[in-house]
Order: sequence, then C-alpha cells, then structure tokens
Amino acid sequence: MSEAEAWDSIYASRGEDPSRDPNPQLVAETADLQPGVALEIGCAEGADAAWLAARGWRVTAVDISAVALDRARNATPEFADRIEWVCADLLGWSPPVASYDLVASHFVHFLPPDRLVAMGRLAAAVRQHGTLLIVAHHPSDLQTTVKRWPIPDAYCTAEDFAAFLAPQDWEVLVAEARPREVLDANGDRVTVHDAILKVRRR
Repeated sequence: MSEAEAWDSIYASRGEDPSRDPNPQLVAETADLQPGVALEIGCAEGADAAWLAARGWRVTAVDISAVALDRARNATPEFADRIEWVCADLLGWSPPVASYDLVASHFVHFLPPDRLVAMGRLAAAVRQHGTLLIVAHHPSDLQTTVKRWPIPDAYCTAEDFAAFLAPQDWEVLVAEARPREVLDANGDRVTVHDAILKVRRR
C-alpha cells in the first residue's frame, strides 16, 4: 500500500462529517496577518483552508489523500471560488516559487533527508515579507499516552526546523513548544506539545 492509499484508508474510515475546527495554532499565528494568497500543506479535510478563506485569503490547499480532499471540497461549497484543492505529495510536487504571502504546514512529518527537500520547497514558495508557519508534533509527545507514529526521526523541534533556513533571509517570530490538552485513547486528559515555527522572509 502506498502512502497515499494508506491515508485514503484512514480518512475513509472516519465519520461522514469532517471536523470544522481549525488548528488553534493557525488561528493564533495568522489572525493578525493581512489576507493575501496562502498555500496550506497537509490540509486534510479542509477546516484550516476554510477558516483562511472565510477571512479573505485565497488558498491553495494540498494533501496527499484524494479522499480527504473530496471530503474537504464537499464540506466547503461556499468557498469554491477561494480554495483550490490539490492532490499531491510535497516530495513529488513543487509549489511555484515566491508566490505566497503565507505558507503553512500542519502536522506533515518527513524523515531525513526528505525533510530537507520539503523545507526547501516550502521556504522557496514564500514571497518577500511573507510568512512561513510550521506546526508539528513535538518529539516529547512520544513520551505520552497519546497515539503518535512510533518513529522518533519523524519528529522535530521548532529550532530543528529553523536550522534549515538561512538566518540572513528569515526573521524568526515564534520558535517554541506550545502545550495543549488532548484526550488519549482511554479518555484521559494529556498535555502534548506542538512544535511551532513562524518566520518572515526579510
């Protein structure tokens, strides 16, 4: 089974109604940005893309799963003219260079050296004075009871992500492990952390 087929299977097994709650870190880190043109990588069922579109952004929303994109498209007919849905793997598809005011990646994890390739493509897509936002599961989550892929090399800190970027080209606005509470498989409350890197191209 390919990675795309695996994700299709995961989304197909979920309930009929996609979650419409946007990523809280996206809300926190972009609410003050002037709407423009955005690229979202790992858009899943479209909640984040819809949140951006509702605030005036024009969004290219990318995911590896065609099933997720079909669910996203069907759930957001009111934004048909503001969101372009693209089924692609970032390792096989390159976004246009210097084309977006905001490039956001949510919980898309790559193993090295694929991470270097992915970060290079995301960074290259940001235009001058644009924002790059990376939100990922923090490595410390593997020490909790919350389900995570059991592959330590797939996880990075915000500082690890920042190390891929040339300091002379980027201003670091946020680089932290931000806690939030979730429920584990037993229904117990657990504190996990999101690795958040927000940078602006100089």
